[in-house]
Amino acid sequence: MEDMLDSTRRGLPLLGVLLALGLILGGWVLGSEIKATRLSDRYVTVKGLVERTVKSDLAIWPVSYKEAGDDLASVYARTEIDKKAILEFLSQQGIQNSEIELGLVRVIDTQANEYGGNKAPHRYIIEQQVTVRSSRVDEVAAAAQKTIQLVQKGIVIGGNPGQGLRYKFNGLNVIKPDMITEATRNARAAAERFASDSGSKVGAIRQANQGTFAILPVDQASSGGEGGDAAYSADSSMMKTVRVVTSVEYYLEK
Repeated sequence: MEDMLDSTRRGLPLLGVLLALGLILGGWVLGSEIKATRLSDRYVTVKGLVERTVKSDLAIWPVSYKEAGDDLASVYARTEIDKKAILEFLSQQGIQNSEIELGLVRVIDTQANEYGGNKAPHRYIIEQQVTVRSSRVDEVAAAAQKTIQLVQKGIVIGGNPGQGLRYKFNGLNVIKPDMITEATRNARAAAERFASDSGSKVGAIRQANQGTFAILPVDQASSGGEGGDAAYSADSSMMKTVRVVTSVEYYLEK
């Protein structure tokens, strides 16, 4: 019995040391977790804006025309004359055959589904569209300014002369990586300015949002607005502004 008591007495100091070490280790772990939790609550959200002015690389110019009358054969014959005149006009403006697409002929019989007492002035209306699709945007733009020449020949052009011309920019994927990199760099610079003012340092990225790329007409982008029909406005402008706003959250460290 005395041997057991002596053994117990000798083990008490070791047990005390182990308990003390456990408390110290547990306190350190708990302190680290609390510190990490506090650091995770300290972050700043910043935005990086980048804009590039680009020139459209594709012009799409639909030229629609129509003829009306009561004799279908004669109406169709006039549309063929109109088509020939339009193709000759485009050729004179330097538009190549490979850049021209002929749409389907649309025939409307105004008496086929006639209701009420209102009768159309002509029974048949034939419409067709010639579409120019070219990467030579300057040449197409110059040609579109001269469509009054077709009107002077008696050709009924759909819409107002010079209207309907659209410009597209297809090079977004080429400039996108550099713009994202620059936007992230700008966001980091904004975070460092904020951290400097608050006596902190910028840490790792907590969360990042690449943002959506917007293609705007130059005039609209310079005014800072995106109101109205943005898609139509962008298509109507040869020069465009590509804009991206990246949102990034950075941890702040002491």
